[in-house]
Parts: sequence; structure tokens; C-alpha cells
Amino acid sequence: MTPYDEEATEDYIFKIVLTGDSAVGKSNLLSRYARNEFFPSSKTTIGVEFQTQSMVIDGKQIKAQIWDTAGQERFKAVTAAYYRGAVGALVVYDISRRQSFDDIGRCLEELRVHSDMSVVAMLVGNKCDLGHLREVSSEEGRRLAESEGMFFMETSALNSTNVKEAFETVITEIFNVVSRRVLAANLRKSTPGFTGTKVVALQYDCEGDASVEKPVAKSRCCFG
Repeated sequence: MTPYDEEATEDYIFKIVLTGDSAVGKSNLLSRYARNEFFPSSKTTIGVEFQTQSMVIDGKQIKAQIWDTAGQERFKAVTAAYYRGAVGALVVYDISRRQSFDDIGRCLEELRVHSDMSVVAMLVGNKCDLGHLREVSSEEGRRLAESEGMFFMETSALNSTNVKEAFETVITEIFNVVSRRVLAANLRKSTPGFTGTKVVALQYDCEGDASVEKPVAKSRCCFG
């Protein structure tokens, strides 16, 4: 089945991409969320793979097409085309590998260059079960996410920590943004000068504790 062979039963179909360095655990995050499976010896993704997940928000049927992009440099020419049309992204690094965190800037630039529009983005620090090998602190992740106007969570595909929450936060926020845009469009017709609403970002560490909501003004990683 191709991602376009969808039955016309959904109110919305959202394309979401997973991006980040090779071996940060993107494929296992997706398999844990979509099928509740984890493969300790999973093979490197070649090109792009995808899964679909459905959920209901405010009575609307949502289908998320989640694309797992290869993190290896030699596949970038192939995967770049698959960013187009994405409305959400999980940008993943490995908390036990500093280089994968340092490469986040490159991943964000690729997302901005190849996406057709701004996306709702979450920075994901994966493998938080490897706390004894941690090279990137939770605070560093939070600061980077805040500076880029992104959501933030630490996850573990191994033990399921925050995996469902990460995906469903992005899906829900996409839906909320779409709903706000529809509302804003309707209000503009009847209320001249209406400028819309601001976006707020929740941030979660490995223990699942949420920080105070932070307003994100004109975020580069959210619908504007």
C-alpha cells in the first residue's frame, strides 16, 4: 500500500517525519508507537519507511502518516523529497551521543529547506534509559528546544517512556493549529484586525515532568 491509498474516511491526514542522525533510534521509536515493538538489533533504514496511525480528536478522525527517514548522509538526496508536505516532525538525538545532539542544527536546516511549509516540531532526546551514559543533559535539550520554538521530550523506545506522548503531542498540536487557522479565518471575515492566537510549548524530561508552558512567538517550527 502507498501512503496515498487512503480510504476517504478521515477528516484530516497529517504527514509527520522523523529525522536525526543514524542510529539515534528513530525506527524503534516508530515501531514502539505504531506496533508496540522494539528491535534491539534493528537494521539501518535505507531511504524512507512509513507507518500510519489513527486517533480521534474532538470528534474528528485523524490519520497520521509517519515517515522514518534515513539518517545516513549518503541517503540525503533520496530522503529530501519526502520532507515536502510534512506538517509535523520529531527531530531525534541520542542522549548518550553528543555528536547526534550537535547535528540537530543541520537536521533543522534540512527540514526548513525541504518542507513546503512550517511544521509543528518536537525535539526528542531518545535512549533516556541510558542515563548512566548520558552526554547531553535534559537542560541542554530544553534550552535548544526553547530557542527554536519546539516542543521537547526525552524518550526511551526500549521501555516506552514518553513515546506515545511524543507522537500524540505533535499530532494534537497540528490539529489544534489547523483548528485555530480555521477559526481565525472565520473570525477575520467578521472581525477586521483579528490576528489569531499564540502557540505554547510543553517540555518533558525523562521522568515525564512538564515544565511551565512557554509562549512561542512566531516560531520557525510551528505554523505561523
